[in-house]
Amino acid sequence: MSRLIHFEIHVDDMERAKTFYENVFGWTFEDWSDYAGMPYFGAVTGNENEPGINGALMQRKGPAPSANQPLNGFACTMGVADYDVTEAKILQNGGTVAMPKYALPQMAWQGYYTDTEGNLFGIHQPDPNAL
Repeated sequence: MSRLIHFEIHVDDMERAKTFYENVFGWTFEDWSDYAGMPYFGAVTGNENEPGINGALMQRKGPAPSANQPLNGFACTMGVADYDVTEAKILQNGGTVAMPKYALPQMAWQGYYTDTEGNLFGIHQPDPNAL
């Protein structure tokens, strides 16, 4: 069985994207551009002792996704402690709502957003009382 071990988010404006993910999720970044041969920043998404994976922001090589197009790749979902607080941070930092908050009954709150680079992502707050 193979597990997901790394993700890459393609971006147009590296500094804008780094600022968005730092401000919304608290991620930190390491410059791996020399190693990759292109603008490429490793994303540290949390403590190594917690479940989850790290990834990277990389310079987009083609056109950005257009609004309302069908998803043609992976959508990453981030676990959050407080859905509403995280949504407010997303919107304050230039993200937009793609699919509003909805209940996964007796499991969690889920919703999807578009980042400053046009990429779709989800947030997920476990809540056994979600209805």
